[in-house]
Amino acid sequence: MTSVTIRVLEGMEQGRVFSRVHLPVTVGREDENSIQLNDDRISRFHAKLQDHSGRVILTDLDSTNGTRVNGHAVQMRILQPGDVISVGRCVLLLSEQHVSNPGTSSSPLENSPQTTYFKGGRTVDDDDMVDDDDGFVDPLPNEIEEPDKLFPNGPPELPIGLNALQQVQLSDVLSHIHEQVGHVVKNAVEDLESTRGRTFQCDWETWSKLISLHSNLADYLYTINSPER
Repeated sequence: MTSVTIRVLEGMEQGRVFSRVHLPVTVGREDENSIQLNDDRISRFHAKLQDHSGRVILTDLDSTNGTRVNGHAVQMRILQPGDVISVGRCVLLLSEQHVSNPGTSSSPLENSPQTTYFKGGRTVDDDDMVDDDDGFVDPLPNEIEEPDKLFPNGPPELPIGLNALQQVQLSDVLSHIHEQVGHVVKNAVEDLESTRGRTFQCDWETWSKLISLHSNLADYLYTINSPER
């Protein structure tokens, strides 16, 4: 039996997590869907995810506006953790795939569950990783970490005790970052002919937005850490 975790990156349900839903599942506007999304550009029953020998197969259900995976319009596609799925105005991330083999074999290896996660632009299996509280994974102690990683244990916590004005200001800053990063995520296209592993490309406008955001964040950090502030 295969289950998946889907995270909503963009749309009315932005931030919602459909955790370890068992396949098959349907995505669409109607309440009967396993993943119901409130978007009039999404068909009543827009797409379906189903299991085939432990693989996750996405099928567009002849939707009006189509389905895209990593920037490509698709009718059917084998999904992998880390794939970005666009339906209507919504952007979804397949962040986890869990395969369980409850067969009668006496082999503990064959009967043990196997989970593949998406982390930091790559996929890893649960043979190599340790599960977090939030469903993401941290490396085992002997795994080599990126030497310049500022927060090796995950993103920092949000500040608490803010007044109403500070909450709105922080929300505006994060919304700006989310919008700009979302533009890159939605417009990056997978190079299906790459011989260097999974590679994504983006146009100059998208790249410029990312550079501009990097500059904005540098300004924010300078201002916040300024001794005169």
